[in-house]
Amino acid sequence: MKKRNTISIVLLVAVSGLIFPTFYSCNTIHQKDIGLQLYSIRDSIGKDVPAAIAKVGKMGYKFVEPAGYADGKLYGMEPAAFKSLCQSNGMSVLSSHVGQELPDSANIEKTMAWWDACIDAHVAVGAKFLIQPFMGAGAYRSLDTLKRYCDYFNMIGEKCKAKGIQFGYHNHDKEFSTKLEGQTIYDFMLTNTDPQKVTFEMDLYWAVMGGANPVDYFNKYPGRFELWHIKDKYEVGGEGTMMDFASIWAGAAKSGMQYGIVEVEEYKFDEFTSCQKSLEFLNAAPYVVMPK
Repeated sequence: MKKRNTISIVLLVAVSGLIFPTFYSCNTIHQKDIGLQLYSIRDSIGKDVPAAIAKVGKMGYKFVEPAGYADGKLYGMEPAAFKSLCQSNGMSVLSSHVGQELPDSANIEKTMAWWDACIDAHVAVGAKFLIQPFMGAGAYRSLDTLKRYCDYFNMIGEKCKAKGIQFGYHNHDKEFSTKLEGQTIYDFMLTNTDPQKVTFEMDLYWAVMGGANPVDYFNKYPGRFELWHIKDKYEVGGEGTMMDFASIWAGAAKSGMQYGIVEVEEYKFDEFTSCQKSLEFLNAAPYVVMPK
């Protein structure tokens, strides 16, 4: 897939004892090319999709990453209609969280047919990436099962590539905190997936919570992390921050990051205020710079 020449957003890592700036007003601040994972507004989008998307667009987000695909639709809308809704609010659909458990011989054909339909729907919505954000429990208990997941992801990546979409995997903390036969799960996945077929959407917050330093991974596996999930304990850069955003941003080019996506899982405010404050923080942060 042809990549963009410019990179979008950015940040993270955790260092205690540092003081980070509070939120800024974005009235006179340049709007950076940053996206939102729509799980951040899961309650609101479940009630009124058009209204929720309109609010996200007004904040200044440039693209979205849905987490609501089912039966060929996104949040119950046909792909073309959802694409049009986002475009009318100044945004595109960059990527989407989807996935299926590791199939066995009895359901491999059904699983692959599901992926074919999923890929076609996301081609129609204009997505550049499909991201699986989970694995079954067996992948955290057996190196053999984990290897089978890597082979499976390579297969899906090949299917996606044939349709002009990049497949990837999104981590949580256990990929870093769990070892199988002396091998850290995340390292094993990076080593046993084809870089041409599988990219990694690093959730920087969960990496830190798993005991990892994202920059170490950027240096060890350069270019593998085309997407970043920009996240904190609550709002990005807000009260109770766990992340050293400036330090991690220094590794952006080495990581291969092309797009940054805000995700807010826990809130000090309401959903939309939390997402707005996260974007304001990133727009104001001087180290959040898009490479030329």
